[in-house]
Amino acid sequence: MPSNTYTLIASLTVGAGGASSIDFTSIPSTYTDLLVKLSGRSSTGYNAADFYLQFNGSASGYSGRYLMKDSSDPTPVSSTSQTSKFLLGLIPATQATANVFGSAEIYIPNYAGSTNKSISVDSATENNGTIQWIYFAGGLWSNSSAITQVTLIDATGTFAQYSTAYLYGVKNA
Repeated sequence: MPSNTYTLIASLTVGAGGASSIDFTSIPSTYTDLLVKLSGRSSTGYNAADFYLQFNGSASGYSGRYLMKDSSDPTPVSSTSQTSKFLLGLIPATQATANVFGSAEIYIPNYAGSTNKSISVDSATENNGTIQWIYFAGGLWSNSSAITQVTLIDATGTFAQYSTAYLYGVKNA
């Protein structure tokens, strides 16, 4: 069975003042897959905020299905409505417990190939109080271009200081 080798391509820690997006650019095509890891918090005035992903600055061609569950409702939410970007889940915001961050992993196989690009996502967030969310998704970017840029977007505010993101290249050996 082949083994996977992970190589850190880039990392980013959000500074004072926050950042509306986290951008990884000039991604080399020397790996088979990509993995993005996020520890994030939003500066918006809610308990939690949606966050999204776009490739190569493109705002079209996205489709996917997600399942989200929160601890206050016994019924999970499922949807397929994604066109201009991928919904990656929720991250805690200013009304959540201070200094609590959400986490996400986004796996992108065959990112440099000449076919459409698929992704899988799992993320979780909580406020160390009354509610927690989990989110799982699969998606497709209908574009045959190699992915050279990955952008994470806070939908309603900015990623708070100390949010971190890591981009790994994966080689199947």
